[in-house]
Amino acid sequence: MFDLKVMNSVLGELEEERGIPREKVVEAIEAALATAYKKEYAKRGQIIRAHVDMDAGTTEFQQIKEVVDESSVRFVEEGDEAEEERPRKYGEARQETELREGELPRFNPEQHILLADAKFIKRDAKVGDELVFPLEMKDDYGRIAAQTAKQVIIQKIREAEKVSVVAEFGKRQGEIVSGTVQRMERGNIYVDLGRATGILPYDEQIPGERYRQGERIRGLLYQVEESPRGIYLRLSRANPQFLAKLFEMEVPEVAHGTVTFKAIAREAGSRSKVAVSSNDPHVDPVGSLVGQRGVRVSTVTSELGGEKIDIIEWNENIKSFIEEALSPARITEVALDEAEHKASIKVAEDQQSLAIGRGGQNVRLAAKLTGWRIDIQSLGHSLTGEAIGGAKIAESVEESAE
Repeated sequence: MFDLKVMNSVLGELEEERGIPREKVVEAIEAALATAYKKEYAKRGQIIRAHVDMDAGTTEFQQIKEVVDESSVRFVEEGDEAEEERPRKYGEARQETELREGELPRFNPEQHILLADAKFIKRDAKVGDELVFPLEMKDDYGRIAAQTAKQVIIQKIREAEKVSVVAEFGKRQGEIVSGTVQRMERGNIYVDLGRATGILPYDEQIPGERYRQGERIRGLLYQVEESPRGIYLRLSRANPQFLAKLFEMEVPEVAHGTVTFKAIAREAGSRSKVAVSSNDPHVDPVGSLVGQRGVRVSTVTSELGGEKIDIIEWNENIKSFIEEALSPARITEVALDEAEHKASIKVAEDQQSLAIGRGGQNVRLAAKLTGWRIDIQSLGHSLTGEAIGGAKIAESVEESAE
């Protein structure tokens, strides 16, 4: 007999704190009891099941036998049986398994019952059915059986908790989660998210940021990975979508879908460019993200460690869009080469350094944002800068900037 009050209290606590359904815990207890019974009292090869009645606090044990016939199992003669039981040399068992692949299972009277015999018990029995035979109730288990039952319960609860965590965080993939810094190992940061631990890899951190144990931290949950060693919740603070999600939390127009992000180019910790558009002609997309006196964008900037954010309005006219993407520089002329997907930009001599940016960052981000290869030429003399994604600007650019 179980103490139902204690059992219900434990089941409720596991369901509330760890998110494990009561049914899963009861299944774990039943599996543990069946394992202990089999280890202590059952014959070799028997299939034992246990059923716990949570209303009465009692347990029933059953032996299961599968209905078979000559077409579903093979019968071993006495001479062959002795051969099968013969110990094999090292490596011989593996060869035997390969030779017998595809063979029918051997008939075992503890697991199988012939169809003819089954019909005496159940008139409409068919091959593949399971017959249940009640067993005597036992409650005095040995130490080894009790320890085995304990291990089964722990394993089953861990498996159920693993499924629960994957289900919970799988729904939150692509969202911002927060937790506390647990520890730092080899540049990776382990974040306590409550029911699970997240990993913030070194490559996904914002350069220059430093974290202390116990410090609160937020990140984008970009991957929920399940492996035999456990569940890995991978976080990122360098991902462009982290910036977008931060704006979604701060700007109601973004959260409601009135203002949408068309493109994001980011060099984490340094500078970003975002292109936004509005579905409502009465709503200014740039003003919505900037906020009154810049309060909205400054909140996001603070979360990103002072990262500068350029907000521009999306334009279907690619020439106008490229001009906006190269701001704060004033562009004189834009010439497009559709074949090479290349834009040639002409600027005044005093605007060249602005267009290129320190270390070529401005033109590099503009190229990422627009998806076009960009060449910048000064009207004073022919100095060009090139950018496709992370491509470097020609060294002569820095000389002209001086």
